[in-house]
Amino acid sequence: MAERPVFLPSSTSPFVQEKTVSFKWHAGLSRAQAQRSIAELHTSAAAQAVSPLLEISSKGSDPLGIKLSAFNLTFEAPTGQRLSVESAYQGSKVFQNGDHFPDLYRASSRDAKLDERVKGRPDIQQFDFFGEVWPRQPMTAFYDWLYLQALAQHPEHLAALEGYAGFTDIAFNPQKSSACQARCAAMRLGLRQAGIWTEALAGQQAFLDALGNKRNSGAAQPSLF
Repeated sequence: MAERPVFLPSSTSPFVQEKTVSFKWHAGLSRAQAQRSIAELHTSAAAQAVSPLLEISSKGSDPLGIKLSAFNLTFEAPTGQRLSVESAYQGSKVFQNGDHFPDLYRASSRDAKLDERVKGRPDIQQFDFFGEVWPRQPMTAFYDWLYLQALAQHPEHLAALEGYAGFTDIAFNPQKSSACQARCAAMRLGLRQAGIWTEALAGQQAFLDALGNKRNSGAAQPSLF
């Protein structure tokens, strides 16, 4: 047996609820095994009246969920360059010794995530996205904002999400990481239910305010989007 969170939208901050669900795990690294585990997870959640669910990852079988993977979801950056969420996230990391590798913006999602210069490094100091600096805390704020900004550029995906009660990511283990694409999808619905979707994405300060987090110092930066 294994446990994974199911992410549900909430109309109050942080606009996401997590429900831990136990299910039968199918061991193995193949996509087929992952899809068996996803089916078990969704069946167990449905037995608890949490349905329908969308798996958001490249390991799923639903075309929408595959498109919404951070590896595949792309957006137009302020420079006009087209980036995946994953490459943008990895290339924006700034480490305590000053290391920053924006060349990863041009890398594939897989190459950016596995790049030895950033892989597994815990010493993130902040994020720098084309000159817009984001603090490390709240822990997932920059990733959430980046994903939601990308999602906002795909109105067809925004509409499709409305048909789901919640979202999963079979590869996400909260014991090992914090940022999660399925969490962001639920947050999109929560912000929409709260009536502040457009307002929250107006800029960094607006987003942090929506989450109930004020910047400690420095002037608010205007949105690059």
